[in-house]
Amino acid sequence: MSQAGEDTFSLVKPKGGFSLVREGLRRRTRRPRSIALPDDRLRLMSFNIQAGIGTSNFREYVTGSWKHLVAHPDSVENIRNIAEVLQSYDMVALQEVDGGSLRSRFTNQLVHLASLAEFPFWHQQLNRNLGRFGQFSNGMLSRVVPYHVEDHRLPGLPGRGAFIAKYGHPEMPLVVVGVHLALGGKHRNAQLAYLAGLLKQYRYVVIMGDFNCLPHELLNSPLSELDLRLMDGEHRTYPSWAPEKHLDHILVSSGLQAVETAVLNSCLLSDHLPVATEIVIPGEVLVASREWPLEKSDR
Repeated sequence: MSQAGEDTFSLVKPKGGFSLVREGLRRRTRRPRSIALPDDRLRLMSFNIQAGIGTSNFREYVTGSWKHLVAHPDSVENIRNIAEVLQSYDMVALQEVDGGSLRSRFTNQLVHLASLAEFPFWHQQLNRNLGRFGQFSNGMLSRVVPYHVEDHRLPGLPGRGAFIAKYGHPEMPLVVVGVHLALGGKHRNAQLAYLAGLLKQYRYVVIMGDFNCLPHELLNSPLSELDLRLMDGEHRTYPSWAPEKHLDHILVSSGLQAVETAVLNSCLLSDHLPVATEIVIPGEVLVASREWPLEKSDR
């Protein structure tokens, strides 16, 4: 889907074709033909796909480091296999997607995945532009078209971002957020505080992504200001070949019912395992999406 819309910040373009996104907000308002949501449930997934590189042991972080710069044959097949996994879901938040560089053979992996898995809507958030050497992005694939999408460059060192997609109707939206957070606790907590400030006004929120922190760290972070629930039970996602840490999360508002939450342990296509859940769409969200018209002035 085209990326046409209203941008409220610009790119800084130093010499050499590199760019960093200025801190702030990029807004894109969609004009979908329909804003209706499915009758009852949505299947959600979050997956750090590691640009299709498919690291399978710690040694390969060194011996396979060249794969982060130059394309290798297995990455093409990995992307195809990832697309097969994604086909079963309604909304997918992706991290470490390459938007078109040497390592992806100048293919926008998000667009390619949308095509292979037959998603009618995609959204790319470019967070770190290294020109032909890397287009580091978050991505959203959706079978339902949101009426509004925002990109946020998160506080801290450049390269971390979140997108906020709003579904249904502005009066009672379902808000879906995709994130990839910092490794360090100080910057990560600043990012979580920023997100908490953006989301506290909404009743029904889903946040999913690579948080780079454990469940107890989330519970003691600024995000605890929101009425969100973590995935039930222990769900280790990293490293995929011998999972030890639960770094990838799906959090939902207390008013959302989440069922069948799980880690896809057999999906060994990245150094992270994907996490998935199914949510029941609240009745008032459904009513709003079907009976209240979306006015042109709504944002």
